[in-house]
Amino acid sequence: MAVDAPKPPKLVLDEFIAAALSGTPAELHPYFESFRTYHTRKLWHQLTQKLFQFFDDPLTRPYRVDVFERFVRDFEGKINQLKLVEMGVKVSKDIDNPQKHLTFLTSLLSRIDSAKSQEAHVLLLATIAHAKLLYGDLEGTKTDMDSAWKTLDTLEGVDGGVNAAYYGVAADYYKARAEYAPYYRNSLLYLACVDLETDMSEEERLSRAHDLSISAFLGDTIYNFGELLMHPILDALDSTPHDWIKKLLFTFNEGNIGKFEALAPLFPQEPILQENYAFLRQKICLMALIESVFKRNANDRTMSFQLIGEETRLPVDEVEHLVMKALSLKLIRGSLDQVDQKAQITWVQPRVLSREQIGGLASRLNEWVDKLNTVEQRIAPEVLINA
Repeated sequence: MAVDAPKPPKLVLDEFIAAALSGTPAELHPYFESFRTYHTRKLWHQLTQKLFQFFDDPLTRPYRVDVFERFVRDFEGKINQLKLVEMGVKVSKDIDNPQKHLTFLTSLLSRIDSAKSQEAHVLLLATIAHAKLLYGDLEGTKTDMDSAWKTLDTLEGVDGGVNAAYYGVAADYYKARAEYAPYYRNSLLYLACVDLETDMSEEERLSRAHDLSISAFLGDTIYNFGELLMHPILDALDSTPHDWIKKLLFTFNEGNIGKFEALAPLFPQEPILQENYAFLRQKICLMALIESVFKRNANDRTMSFQLIGEETRLPVDEVEHLVMKALSLKLIRGSLDQVDQKAQITWVQPRVLSREQIGGLASRLNEWVDKLNTVEQRIAPEVLINA
């Protein structure tokens, strides 16, 4: 915990307001008149709302830090602590000096009662972690993230902004470390806490959609893209130079090796995909195996290595390794018969289906219903006789 900064001089309201009115544009004067009124009448809630309006006004940028340090600090213990921290986070963005930025935030953290104001404490810790990440302190970022999570994990009904702050910095941390699976998970959780239209710019949406897609491809434990495929964030890729990446996501979900090979010539546009081509090739083969098993009836899932090789476009002598990989990743369950070169599959990982896949599933359900009707017709006479 950082040592608290020296306390500012005690507020003399009339002097502060007079200095503010003489040192700011006329357009901002109504804010300060309202500050005087609400502070004098001790209307802390209304004062908080007016302060948010002030800090959101583009014209106030040169004056925000001074207003927070000289004015807000005088009564910060009387207002909602989460709102106080939200204001502090806004103000901190206007401090360009890294050391002053961190000092401002850690000083505020030292003044928050972590037991009584847990959400405020988490929000501030996450903000400090993000600042340290921007300044290249990965170790400090992780320490503050872990501290924030210890509290956040015990809370219920948490404010969306608090969750967004934590999952946002967690995603950025794992992105910096090129850890694709945790980035993917935390980034999706972050998106669940924000409004795409109001909280993210078009550029931010495109960047997030791109990074999520890349992490889905390269995450060595990610074989179910369902949550991402259903998320509107992917619309940001439409009509951009990255729109082929969206097509590639659906190609993986379908396990369509033909489409994968058709899109492969575009990989040099994303060097990291080109560098990991061998891994991606294995991944699409695993997805093709899952799709092949999924399309088969539950009583017809004993497959020869020859058939699996045809479905995945692999030589027969590589099929056993592929099936063992799928078993180890828990994408399927079953057993191998190495003598007869067969795989008996008893379960396949649930997945999000395309319209075409849903159509195939509907056809199989209709066949199953027809079989039940046939059985019903055959046993009906016997039931009537025995009744």
